[in-house]
Amino acid sequence: MVNKKDNNDFSPTVAISPGETIRENMEFLGMNQRELAARLDITTKHLSNIINGNAPITYDTALKLESVIGPSAQFWMNLETNYQLNKARLEKQVKLDIDLAILKEIPYKEMSEFGWVKETDVRTERVFNCRGFFGVAELSSIKLSYAMAFRTHKQVREISDFGVLAWLRKAELEGLNVEVEKFNKRKLKSFIPTFRELTLKDPADFYPEMKRLCAECGVALVLVPYLPRTYICGATIWRNNKAIIALSVKGKKADVFWFTFFHELAHLINHSSNEFHISFNNASEEDEADELASNYLISEEQYRNFIERYDYTDKTQIVKYSHEIGIAPCILLGRLQHDEYIGYQCYNDLKPSFKIVSC
Repeated sequence: MVNKKDNNDFSPTVAISPGETIRENMEFLGMNQRELAARLDITTKHLSNIINGNAPITYDTALKLESVIGPSAQFWMNLETNYQLNKARLEKQVKLDIDLAILKEIPYKEMSEFGWVKETDVRTERVFNCRGFFGVAELSSIKLSYAMAFRTHKQVREISDFGVLAWLRKAELEGLNVEVEKFNKRKLKSFIPTFRELTLKDPADFYPEMKRLCAECGVALVLVPYLPRTYICGATIWRNNKAIIALSVKGKKADVFWFTFFHELAHLINHSSNEFHISFNNASEEDEADELASNYLISEEQYRNFIERYDYTDKTQIVKYSHEIGIAPCILLGRLQHDEYIGYQCYNDLKPSFKIVSC
């Protein structure tokens, strides 16, 4: 029995084992399994496995069946081949049905708009395209195996797990295409003052320089468009002994962008590349990376000096002190707001949004 599918393909609804034909012949010839097994010179257990479809008919068994039952060895091999093909088709369809269910959780529309996968309304084509994108035989085999740590927006609601995986996969693919030197943690740390200076520049100037400096240290810096319900700001991924820093580009506020970048630097400089970071289970290490990022940008001594000796509520003082310590005002403002010294509604003109064109 077959069932017509899309694209004029036919798929069986059941796979019939050659054992059914053997059983019918046994009944016709009035033999039981013990007698037939003896005539075939095989064990009763092996014959039982063949009849029940748990063991295949081999060339040798086909020749024996030809002699004992008839009609030909080729007849029995054809039955076995058709059975195995139909069984494989049925298993393939089961896997496809599972992947079609998973497809509902994948933000395919947004991925196609970004050009990550081909645009199509045919669901089976979407499954095959996603398999290619993720590099898996079935979507059900996607594993959360990214050695990375990602920080998210604080107002996390329901996270799209497959959206997160798609974002990370794109970051991985982009990062693997970036040519970098061998990873050098010491050199990366020595560039922190230079990265701080870049916060004072415009995106058109600072991003190419950021990317170049990162590559010199063995780090691939990539930008990945934001996917809905992922809440990702950035991630640190290790693939093929290459470090990848990926930053999302969702209406970036300057302070968020820079803090995220320095947060990821903190992971590369202070944490092992062999550690596995996924979802939100290792909050303590994320808190540690936050603290390190804050101190990379503005040392605790500089920060306390400003709080104790300046009017930290005065916009002019914020701007002046930021330039004195060589950092963008938005970063000092963001830290003051985070620590609740001033409200989030204050001086947000110092925190511009910008669009970075990846190069």
